[in-house]
Amino acid sequence: MCLTPAVMDSSLACFTLFVLIGCVQCSFDKHHHNGTRRYDYCVLGAGPSGLQMGYFLSSAKRNYIILERNSIPGSFFARYPRHRKLISINKIHTGRQNREFNLRHDWNSLLSDRPDLLFKRVSTEFYPPADAFPSYLKMFAEELKLNIKYGVDIGRVRAVQSPTGRSFILTDQHASDYTCGVLLVATGLWVPHTIEFSGSELVEGYETISTNPEDYKNQAILILGKGNAAFEVAQNILGRASRVHMLSPNPVRLAWQTHYVGDLRAVNNELIDTYQLKSLDGLVEAQLDKIVIARRKEESRRRSGSKKKEKKERFYLTLKKYIQDEKNSSKLTQEELPVYHIDNFSMRKPYDRVIRCLGFRFNFTIFDSSTCPPNSEQAKGRLPELTPWYEGKNTPGLFVLGTAAHIRDYRKSAGGFVHGFRYTARAVHHVLEQRYHGKRWPSKTLLTTQLQSWILKRVDAASGTYQMFEVLGDIILLRGSHCEYVVEYPLQALAQFPSVSGHEISDHGMIVLVMQYGKKNIDYLGRNRAQTDWTKAWQSNFLHPVLYYYDRLPTEEDMRLRPHGWPLPRPKAIHHMVEDFLTEWESPISHIQPLRRFLEHCVQTDLRAFYAESCFRSSLTHRKPPLFCQQGYLKQQGVTHTNQLWQHAFDIGPMPTEQDGGKSGADPAFPNHLAQAGASISSGLKLGF
Repeated sequence: MCLTPAVMDSSLACFTLFVLIGCVQCSFDKHHHNGTRRYDYCVLGAGPSGLQMGYFLSSAKRNYIILERNSIPGSFFARYPRHRKLISINKIHTGRQNREFNLRHDWNSLLSDRPDLLFKRVSTEFYPPADAFPSYLKMFAEELKLNIKYGVDIGRVRAVQSPTGRSFILTDQHASDYTCGVLLVATGLWVPHTIEFSGSELVEGYETISTNPEDYKNQAILILGKGNAAFEVAQNILGRASRVHMLSPNPVRLAWQTHYVGDLRAVNNELIDTYQLKSLDGLVEAQLDKIVIARRKEESRRRSGSKKKEKKERFYLTLKKYIQDEKNSSKLTQEELPVYHIDNFSMRKPYDRVIRCLGFRFNFTIFDSSTCPPNSEQAKGRLPELTPWYEGKNTPGLFVLGTAAHIRDYRKSAGGFVHGFRYTARAVHHVLEQRYHGKRWPSKTLLTTQLQSWILKRVDAASGTYQMFEVLGDIILLRGSHCEYVVEYPLQALAQFPSVSGHEISDHGMIVLVMQYGKKNIDYLGRNRAQTDWTKAWQSNFLHPVLYYYDRLPTEEDMRLRPHGWPLPRPKAIHHMVEDFLTEWESPISHIQPLRRFLEHCVQTDLRAFYAESCFRSSLTHRKPPLFCQQGYLKQQGVTHTNQLWQHAFDIGPMPTEQDGGKSGADPAFPNHLAQAGASISSGLKLGF
């Protein structure tokens, strides 16, 4: 049968329409078949870490969705901290315009390519109001147009295996399913952490207590816990309560002593003053599972005009070992009170209220057995156990972000806080890009002669390695005349570097740049707290750069057997850059010259920079001129020729000879203080280590 052109056009139009309808239907089926939405990446939670990962996925144009059970991003911060003041630093004025450097002192902003999308747009206070943070997160999500679906309360997460691989199915409150190949859990810690003991049901929780100080007027208060939340509560009621006692297993740990931002911050520690200056408040240590809280009704003083004494409920603290019948501990006898055994027992007087402030834990309940990461042995089991690249142990494809991923640096670095986990979220994104899309960890190729300058630039301004000290580090892959500079790699995954990053290690070895504190316990306000002598840089106590040189990639066994407290195994060579009061490692003698000598030792090459005249002389008198001359002068990489430069050279005349300089062997154009440090005479090979 032959078709006329008109019939052919009509048939073609019908066929095209049929194909288009079929494509639309296929697309609809892909996303809505049996109520299931399918994505490559599901981000569970629209808190700061979820939004941070959403930004990276959006920038990479990945198929993703962020699922949030509440109606706003960062809903946790709409309620916590209870007394509505953040303790995260918002230092706007640093005296510098370098955006990367300023992030070292901005603990609230998320990372993006928008220089204006910073927290200072919503608050300029050094310790901002808590309500400012959800406002900032809302602004961040809206201006970047992140793909967020609100009102989705995921109650079950399970994994299924198919011919195409492992995937995750997330079921919400309406029995709708969301399927994804990779699950990124950014739910944070929001389940109150509790400890069961006799009488624990009588205790009020941090999450429900009144924040009105007048409600505590003339009351005796016992607070369980000595973290920032506990001290936040204590500070709020100090002026109204008759006495405040705080009880926990461990003594108070001060952040300025431990350098761990999760320990007690100075902004919350007024009760330490009232305790040490003996003004009725105090701190006590005891195991919480060994205590008993019992309620007794006692007669209180008569109210004015009343003939009868009122009976008031009071709470007594005693110890489990004194209780005869633990199941009936609510009816204490006199013999079961600790004062019967120890007449000066520190907590012998009753309390009007007992408040629990023990922090929060990860919500494990939404995961079934196929997806639930194990509880960590650290942090009282409050956090999930993760691999060094933040993947759940025994749960491939499930990654944990934000505060819940703090187990990798618990009580060591800042990974449990915004100014830390914004960088670990970026590291996880690099892992995903390499594993699922074949994109290597971002790196910069440098000439070896440029390495020193690049290291100085990083230690002077980089914020990721500065905030995530001893956790994220820069990896320098030596390649002879050039090197590859890989930034902010998780150090605990160093043994897996080729597979995680996509970069190979050459026979020339590698250098790892880490920011770290000293390992000695010292008086951090004492006279000899800081080291200023660069020849004793290894004795630095405060944050400073440390470079580790390895001639081969450390193994997993090397990582396990590393010295206690070290972030890395023993290297072939190590170099500490002496700590600096201004955190500016740019001093010619104390910082730059020792660094150059160390790098020359690692690469076995003279890394000094030379003027063109010196390169010209060296090329005439040496078979192999210095590397700087090879890569610059001899490749015509100097200053571009112009008539003005020729005229300038003619006007100033020839360079003075050594005899004209007055001192044999010295370059008169070179500063005397550098010549004294050996900077002008170092061979770069005989280093005298």
